[in-house]
Amino acid sequence: MLSYILKRLLLMIPTLFGILLITFGVIQFVPGGPVEQMVQTLTRGDQTHAGEVGQASTLYRGNKGVDPEKLEEIKQLYGFDKPVHERFWKMMTDYVRLDLGKSFFHNKTVWQLIVEKLPVSISLGLWTFLIAYSVSIPLGIAKAVRHGSHFDTWTSVAILVGYAIPGFVLGVALLVVFGGGSFFQVFPLRGLTSDDWAQLSLLGKVLDYFWHLVLPITCLVLGSFAVNAILTKNSFLEEIRKQYVLTARAKGLSERSVLYKHVFRNALVPIITGFPAAFIGAFFTGALLIETLFSLDGLGLLSYESVIKRDYPVVMGTLFFFSILGLIAKLLNDVMYVWIDPRVKFERGQS
Repeated sequence: MLSYILKRLLLMIPTLFGILLITFGVIQFVPGGPVEQMVQTLTRGDQTHAGEVGQASTLYRGNKGVDPEKLEEIKQLYGFDKPVHERFWKMMTDYVRLDLGKSFFHNKTVWQLIVEKLPVSISLGLWTFLIAYSVSIPLGIAKAVRHGSHFDTWTSVAILVGYAIPGFVLGVALLVVFGGGSFFQVFPLRGLTSDDWAQLSLLGKVLDYFWHLVLPITCLVLGSFAVNAILTKNSFLEEIRKQYVLTARAKGLSERSVLYKHVFRNALVPIITGFPAAFIGAFFTGALLIETLFSLDGLGLLSYESVIKRDYPVVMGTLFFFSILGLIAKLLNDVMYVWIDPRVKFERGQS
């Protein structure tokens, strides 16, 4: 197993290199980069925006355009004065040192931006993951035990309806009804905490924090019940129909003992082994629209805005960060297979 882990860790290097190379190559052909944006701003006579990079007085030429010397200064300002291969090599050497660079527009390093946005993403991802799995797994077990009953039918209808409703649409509806839109002012509209959060007691801070999370977490969780619940149900049904379950029942074991001592561990293998990827994925995927709707400044919104603004250091830096986490999650999935089911072997020649 150790040799397998080492091989996977070594394979992460060319995989990560390929991801960064392809993405870096694609963004070279995307129009509207920072140089083009600055040139367009200067030719429009926007001295204020030019001043943000400290070059307003020298770069501005009104409606006369930007002369070649000043254009070279702009390229040097953003690092585009060097050939493509030199820029890529510098980026990779910086990444080896875990230096993700500095944003073009935020005047902060990429690491600073990631650390600032992490609390929002962790709050959304952690509670979405915990609530979704703590509800969907018991629900899937109950559906498997009561397969074909009215309970199974109605819960299937309910979770599929919830799955069919987009989280963004549900969020709009919840804001209209409970966020002071047209009916009730029950929940806050934006942020993770209130303006007076610092003055609240410890209990008040905790309650205020969770009160702000109710609507966004509801939007994120509702759609995730269906897949996990149905997967759990089908996995349990498959195990219940196997020969070892019939043998256990024939020995006189109670149904509860058969279910939780024999079926439970085998049935949860495909579910639990997906925990690492689901846990990490919950932090960084699927929350962009929810963050926008509820004014939550997280990593999803940061990544989207960096793409729109062509903030390439943030785009590549967050991609590097997310890719490493994703590759580690895939490795943990395999490790959990072995931990849960020792019969699984990854070394060559074993099965």
